[in-house]
Amino acid sequence: MEKLQLKIPVILPQVPNEKDSCVERLIQKLQAKEGIEKVHIADANGADVPKLCFHYDPDIISIDRIQSLAESTGAEITEKYGHLLIEVKGIRHTRQARSIERSLLAINGVLEASVSGSGMVRLEFDKKQTNFDEISKQIEKEDLQVQRSASNENDYTEASKKQERSKKEETKEQTSTEGHEHKEGETHEEGEEHAHGGIFGKNTELIFSIICGALLGIGFGLSYVESIPDWVSLTLYIGAYFFGGFFTAKEAVQTVAKGGFEIDFLMLVAAIGAAILGEWAEGALLLFLFSLGHALEHYAMEKARKSIAALADLAPKTALLKKDGKTEEVGIEELSIGDIIVVKPNSKISADGVVVNGKSSVNQAPITGESVPVDKIPVEDTGKDYSADDDIKDENRVFAGTINGNNTLEIKVIKEAKDSTLSRLVKLVNEAQTQKSPTQLLTDKFEKYFVPSVLILVGILLFAFLVIDEPFSASFYRAMAVLVAASPCALAISTPSAVLSGVARAARGGVLIKGGRPLEDLGVITALAFDKTGTLTEGKPKLTEVVPLGNIEENELLKIAVAVENLSDHPLAKAVVRDGKERLKGTDITDASDLEAVLGKGIKASLGKDKIYIGNLDLYEDLDEAKPSEDISNKVKELEGGGNTTMLIRRNKEYIGIIALMDTPREAAKETLKKLKEIGIKRMIMLTGDNQKVADAVAKEIGLTDAWGSLLPEEKVDAIKKLKEQESKVAMVGDGVNDAPAMANSTVGIAMGAAGSDVALETADIALMADKLETLPFAIGLSRKAKTIIKQNLWVSLGIVALLIPSTIFGLANIGIAVVVHEGSTLLVVFNALRLLAYKK
Repeated sequence: MEKLQLKIPVILPQVPNEKDSCVERLIQKLQAKEGIEKVHIADANGADVPKLCFHYDPDIISIDRIQSLAESTGAEITEKYGHLLIEVKGIRHTRQARSIERSLLAINGVLEASVSGSGMVRLEFDKKQTNFDEISKQIEKEDLQVQRSASNENDYTEASKKQERSKKEETKEQTSTEGHEHKEGETHEEGEEHAHGGIFGKNTELIFSIICGALLGIGFGLSYVESIPDWVSLTLYIGAYFFGGFFTAKEAVQTVAKGGFEIDFLMLVAAIGAAILGEWAEGALLLFLFSLGHALEHYAMEKARKSIAALADLAPKTALLKKDGKTEEVGIEELSIGDIIVVKPNSKISADGVVVNGKSSVNQAPITGESVPVDKIPVEDTGKDYSADDDIKDENRVFAGTINGNNTLEIKVIKEAKDSTLSRLVKLVNEAQTQKSPTQLLTDKFEKYFVPSVLILVGILLFAFLVIDEPFSASFYRAMAVLVAASPCALAISTPSAVLSGVARAARGGVLIKGGRPLEDLGVITALAFDKTGTLTEGKPKLTEVVPLGNIEENELLKIAVAVENLSDHPLAKAVVRDGKERLKGTDITDASDLEAVLGKGIKASLGKDKIYIGNLDLYEDLDEAKPSEDISNKVKELEGGGNTTMLIRRNKEYIGIIALMDTPREAAKETLKKLKEIGIKRMIMLTGDNQKVADAVAKEIGLTDAWGSLLPEEKVDAIKKLKEQESKVAMVGDGVNDAPAMANSTVGIAMGAAGSDVALETADIALMADKLETLPFAIGLSRKAKTIIKQNLWVSLGIVALLIPSTIFGLANIGIAVVVHEGSTLLVVFNALRLLAYKK
C-alpha cells in the first residue's frame, strides 16, 4: 500500500473547515472506490492547509485516477450541499431561537440548523431541494429580518443581492450578504428595525409591557374605590391582558402550530385560567412580569450581541490607495493584494499588510489584546510578494482594524478585505455563537421531557377536587399556579447567556473561543501540555556560549564559525551567523567553500587552505583517529546539561573551540506559569523533540511540573492520550500548525499567535490572537468564571423550580408570588451572565 495526500480546500473549496460534514461524506464516497483502502484527514505536521490522506494499491489505481476521482467527487458534493451563516434581527430570546431552529429544520432539504439567541443562524442544506431564497422566506415568516450573510457559498451571493434589490424597491429595507458591501453612508441603521419590531420599533415589547403594567396598576387601584363600578377595573385588566399577552400569544400560537409546546404556551394557559376563575389581577400580573422579563432578557442578550458586533465595526470602510504617486479614497472591498495604502497618523488601518514606508507605533489591542502599542518598521524587500509568507516579523506586519500612532505609514496589502484577520475573526466568533455547550445540550434535553411532564402534572392536579375536599375552582387555581411555577424560563436562558457573554469578552481581550464546549472544557481543566519551541521559548536559537580551546582568540573562532555556517541554510547555522556577526561588529569575514553536510551530525568546509569541521560529538566518532579529548567531551556534555545545543569546531586535526546555542525561554514564561498555578492548574507538561537534558533544563528554569523530551510528532499524540488517561481533560498549547495532531487529540487545543496564522485560526478550539503566552491565564480565568456562572445559573433556575412547585401544590404560594419569583430568577441568571462582559484580566 502507498499513500497520497491532497489538499481539502482544493477538493472542497466551499467548506468552512475539515470538521465539516461534507468532508466525511467525501471520505465515505472515496473509500468505496476500488483500489482505495482507506481515506482519512492527515495529521497537519507543518502543513499549511488540512489534507486528505489516501492509502491505495498502485497496482489497481494510479495517482492521476485518485486525483481525478477526488476532484469529481468533491465537485459533486460542492454542487449538492450548501452552507450559510446568516445574521438576523428580531430574535427576542433563546426559546424563540429554538423554535426558529425547529422551523428551519422542517424545510425540505435543510440538513442542519443552529440558531443562537443573539441572532446568528448556521445552516447546511441540499442545494437541489432548497436554496437561499426559500430559507430567507421561512426566516421572514418568523417575522425576522435578514441582516447579513457571512456565507461561504458564492453561489448564493447573487441570489442575496437580487433579493436585496427587490426589497429596496418594495420596502426600502436592506439585507446584505458577504458579496454585498455598503457604499459610503449606506448602513443598516437601528431605526430600520421598526418593520420587524412592531408599532413602536424594536422596543415595542418593552412598551407593551409597560402599558400592561400601567393598566394593571390603575385597575388594581380603582378596584378599591367604591364609587367606581367593577367593570372599569375589569376593562383595564382586559387591556392589560391584551398588551401583556400580545407577544406571548403570538409565539404560543406559532409554536403550537408547529406541534410544539414552549413556556409561552404554559404562561398563556395559566393567565387564561386565572381569568376564568375571576382572578383578573393575578393573570394580568403574570403577563406583565412575563412580558417585562422577555423584554429585559432581549435587552441583555442584545447588549452581549452588540459587544460582538462591535468587532465588525473596527475596520474602516474606506482606504487611501496610492497609485502613480497620487492617493484616492476607495472602498476596502476594492483593494487588491499588492496595492499600497497610506495610513495617516491616529487613524485605523484598512487592510492586513506589511509596512513598506514609514515608522510608527500601532495599537493592536482590538485584534490581539496587547495593551502596549507595537513599533512598526518597513520590510527590507519592499518589492517582494508577502501574501503567501507565513513568517512575517511582528515589527513589519499590520492588521486591519488596528490603530496607527503618530506617524504616516505606507502599507502593502497582503490580504483582501474578506480574507483579513479581522473578517475571519468576526466570522469565527459568529459561528461560535451557534455552537451549543454540553450544559446547554443537557438542559435542552431535560426541557424536552420536563415540559410534557409538567402538563401531565397539571392535568392530574385539575382533578384534585375528586380526591380532596375542595371545589373545582381551587383545584384549577392550584394547577395554574403550578403551571407558572414549573415554567423553566431561567433554565432555558442560563447557559446561552453565559456562553455568549464569555465569547464576547474573550474576543475583546484578543482570544477567540469557538463556542460553548471549549469555553466550558477550559474552565475545568487542571493539566496543560505545552509545545516547547515557539510556545514556552522564543522559537529562535541564540548564540549563548563561545569557548576557545588552545591558543585561539574568541573573535578568531567566531570568524571561522560564521564563515563556514554562512554556507548552510540550517536554522542553527543561521543563528550562528546572525549572532556571530553582531558580536564581531563589521569585522571582515573570509568566504568559505566546498560545504558538505553530514545529516544530523554537522558540516565540513574549506576555509583558505584549512579544512573546518563543525558538529556534535557524533560527527567525530566516525571521522578519523583524531577524536576529542576527555576534557573537551566533558565540557561539551556540561554545556548540553545546561540546555544548550553544542557544536565542536575542528581545524584540520586540531580542536579549536566550542560554540553553544539555546532556544531561550520567553521572558514572560516563568511569571505566566506562576499565575497558572495560582488559578488552579496543577500539572504543566512540556512536550518537545529536544533531548531530555535540554527539556529538563528549560523546565527547571521556568517552573514546569513535567518535561517529556525526545518526542517525535506521533509520540506527542501518544503523550496527550496518556495525559488524558491520567487527568481526564488536557489542554494542548502550541502554534496550531506543527502540533495540530496533538491538539486534535487534546480536550481543548489552544493556538498562540493566531492573528498571523490562518491555519491556527481554523484548527484550534481557542486561539490567542497575539503571540504572547501571558494571554493564557486570562483565557483560562475567564473560562473558569464562565463555568462558575453557568453552575450558579443552573442551581438558581432549577432551585427556584424545585422550591416553587411544592410551594404552589401545598398552597404556600399563589400565582402572584410564583410569577414574581419566576421572572425574578430569569432576570437574575441573565444579569449574572452579563457580569462576564466586565471580567478583568
